[in-house]
Amino acid sequence: MKTILDVRNLYKSFKDTKVLSDINFKVYEGEFIAIMGQSGSGKSTLLYSISGMDRPNSGNVLLYGQDISSLDDEKMSEVRLKQMGFIFQHSYLLKNLSIRDNIVLPGFKSGTLSREQVNQNADALMVKTGIVSVADHDIKNVSGGQLQRASICRALINQPDILFGDEPTGSLNSSTTKEVMDIINNVNREGTTVIIVTHDAKVAARADRVIFLMDGNIHDELNLGKYDRGEKKKSSREERLSEWLEKQGF
Repeated sequence: MKTILDVRNLYKSFKDTKVLSDINFKVYEGEFIAIMGQSGSGKSTLLYSISGMDRPNSGNVLLYGQDISSLDDEKMSEVRLKQMGFIFQHSYLLKNLSIRDNIVLPGFKSGTLSREQVNQNADALMVKTGIVSVADHDIKNVSGGQLQRASICRALINQPDILFGDEPTGSLNSSTTKEVMDIINNVNREGTTVIIVTHDAKVAARADRVIFLMDGNIHDELNLGKYDRGEKKKSSREERLSEWLEKQGF
């Protein structure tokens, strides 16, 4: 398997408080990783540090062999725009734009594709995520689940190599969480690498591998393999993960 992300000796602190220390792991193309841990364990800080949204104090983050931790702000912004997609707990869509305009904006900004192609990609993504009927609605006139689907479309508009999510289902109810995770799993099956932070064991059970942080260090990892929609297999995955998390004191 080809390595897409290689994290080496990552260290991050805020003033005199250590948040991450000696973090080392690799992410392979097409993999789906969930990062878990107690509150304050450094999960979101790790996600921000490996995605270039924040800078580590020391260590290296290599994306396809390029050390992105050493890039200046302008070049790092370009990498995030063209090679990465982001989903957060809240959608952070622009209030003065429609659903469609929020989705196409990063595509227009990237300049990689023509406006016509960006619009075609947006239409295809909205059809795939089931929100094409609200494409021209204001964001205040759609549901939370539809907003999160729009966020996924926006994150995928530039066909990123890797999709990052920070508690992407944290503000959703259980049925909408399942729908959003079905979409993310489908995206992963189509080849996009996915890394998410989550506190939800049912969400983490969808991942190939779960990384557990404790006090800023990787405490343990669990390999679950590719997610299968079959209910029997799904139940087995969740039970296996729950037993493992219990051993971690979670």
